[in-house]
Order: sequence, then structure tokens, then C-alpha cells
Amino acid sequence: MAAASQVIKVAALCGSLRKGSFNRGLIRSAIDLTKEEIKGLETEYIDISPLPLLNTDLEKQGTYPPEVETFRQQIVAADSILFASPENNYSVSAPLKNALDWASRPPNVWAGKPAAIVSAGGGFGGGRAHYHLRQIGVFLDLHFINKPELFVPAFHPPPKFNGDGDLIDEDTKNGLKQVLLSLQTFTLQLKGK
Repeated sequence: MAAASQVIKVAALCGSLRKGSFNRGLIRSAIDLTKEEIKGLETEYIDISPLPLLNTDLEKQGTYPPEVETFRQQIVAADSILFASPENNYSVSAPLKNALDWASRPPNVWAGKPAAIVSAGGGFGGGRAHYHLRQIGVFLDLHFINKPELFVPAFHPPPKFNGDGDLIDEDTKNGLKQVLLSLQTFTLQLKGK
């Protein structure tokens, strides 16, 4: 019973900086789902847009620029991570890779964190970015859920998102909910709860 009352804090990162991004729409929907339908899970959007490009010249005597340190502390405070990753050239987006790299600088704050990936886009729905992010996660010591996977083919009927990038498709919302429930279960398992 103690595990059921524990609140798991999820840091949600979107690899797209565009406000109307479908991937950001997935994050907004995840936040709504955890507020309205999933007890014990609290999702917070972590904005990666203020991060400077990785440049170790910006590190001074073991410290990082303020924006980077704030971001790193947000990751430290999270119990698990939700990535919404667009696919750029068969890989993760540059802003997301930059965030991954900053948080991996010593000490690596990703280490041991449970994580999940969702994506929306054309063709395969961002699926290639999932697999590349999983490869990166091996080095970062992230522990990804394996199932379910959520790749949203955003341009195939029926419409999945409205003009503002908000998720409107109920089947996709249910798929997202299943990902979040799996992340919740996996996080509790890793914590030994």
C-alpha cells in the first residue's frame, strides 16, 4: 500500500523547440493524463531551449552555466524521464542530443533513471529516433521500458493533433496512457517498491 501512495516525479523533455510541435503536444497530453487519470504520477515539462550548445569551455572549476545547472538539478530531482523525440535525419533532434550531453557531464545525472520514449512525426512516426535514443541511453545508464512503444504517424488519418499541436485522437491518448502506466510500474520496480 505504501507504494501506491508514493508520487513518482516524471521529468518530460521534448526534443522539438517549436511550440506547436506534435511531440510537445504529447507532453502536454501526458501532463493532463497524470493529473486526471493516473494516480501517483506527476509529470513536469522541462524546457531544454535555454541550454547553450555543449562547450566544455563553459565549465569553470567543476561548475556549469546557470541554465545547465538548473536543468541538471531538475533531472536529479526526477524519479523517471519521459522523452518526446522527433526524428531528424534518422536520429534524435539536435536540441535533445545537446540536453542529453549536458546532463551526462560529470557526474552523469541520467544514471539509473527509468525512462520512456514517445514520438510523433511522418512516416514511421519518429520510430528511428526511439532506437537511436535507446542506443545513447546505454552509455548514459538510462533504463528504458520496452513495451508499449508509441510512434504516432501524425499525418495519417484520422487526425491525431489539432492546429495548435494538441493531441485529439483518443486511441493515441490511450496508447500514451499505457506508456505512462508502464513507466510508473517500472519505476516502482527499480526502486524496489
